[in-house]
Amino acid sequence: MPRYRPHVAARPSWRCRVCGAAWPCSPARLALLGEYRENRAALLIYLATVMQEATADLAGLTGQVAPEGMTERFLGWARAR
Repeated sequence: MPRYRPHVAARPSWRCRVCGAAWPCSPARLALLGEYRENRAALLIYLATVMQEATADLAGLTGQVAPEGMTERFLGWARAR
C-alpha cells in the first residue's frame, strides 16, 4: 500500500518536494483547505506569511519576482468565493 507523502515546499525554489509543481500545488491546496476548513482567515494569514518567505527566497535566486504572480499563486485560489 502506498504511503501518503505530504506535498510540502522545497526551499529556496518553492517547488513541491513530491510532484515538482510550483507550491502550493493542487494536492497541497486541497490539504490546506481541509486543514483550515473552519478558519479561512487563518489560512489566508498563513499563506500571506509563506508568500513573503517565498518572495524573498525566489528574489535571491532570480534577482526579481513579480508580486502580482506571487499574490495569485499563494492567495488567489484561497479567497472565499
